[in-house]
Amino acid sequence: MTPQEPLLQFWAEGLPNMLHGLQVSVALAGVSMIIGLPLGLIFCMMVMSRNRFVSVLGLVIVEIGRGMPALIILYLVYFGLPSFGVLLDSFPSAIIALAWNYSCYCSEIFRAGIQAVPHGQNEAGDALGLDGNVTFLYVILPQAFRSIIPALLGQTILLFQDTSLAYTVAVPELMKEAYTYGSTTFQYLRVFVLAGLCYAVITLPASWITRWLERRLALSY
Repeated sequence: MTPQEPLLQFWAEGLPNMLHGLQVSVALAGVSMIIGLPLGLIFCMMVMSRNRFVSVLGLVIVEIGRGMPALIILYLVYFGLPSFGVLLDSFPSAIIALAWNYSCYCSEIFRAGIQAVPHGQNEAGDALGLDGNVTFLYVILPQAFRSIIPALLGQTILLFQDTSLAYTVAVPELMKEAYTYGSTTFQYLRVFVLAGLCYAVITLPASWITRWLERRLALSY
């Protein structure tokens, strides 16, 4: 490779490895989302619990997960757990860290959406003789989801972008492949522009879908 090599040719040579890294990034974000969404709902229920101990415990978990940068959480999982005899590979370590961080933010999104549902919905469920859990699952939660879906999608986009942190523990995701290609060609500007375009292939359509869905949901109210 020489500095005069045409840009498109340079990108074409590095694209296969970059696309492999992109697949790893998407897989990492997907698994973290699958784990983080239900975990976020559980944390939300803990924070909203009438049991003070459960509520405080949930609040502590959520605030720690939101208060610490995802990179610090990743380091604590990957480098800290071995001190307690727990050895994890880089990929599961990244999943645990990202899922926890994601679930804590989703917890607050869930809580805001649930609290936005008029209290009269609970009263209507009581008047119909519905059990509290039934009212929550079939009356409150579906209405809450209408308002929180755009926010959840936006948080999921941020989760995908945060997968770039996993390169610090040698997960072969997109940024890792970009650094590897850059270290062999020394054309870092070209490499990182290509990496940015690869991220944009995912994030831009996802952002458009989020905005479109937000408008549709707003019109349906």
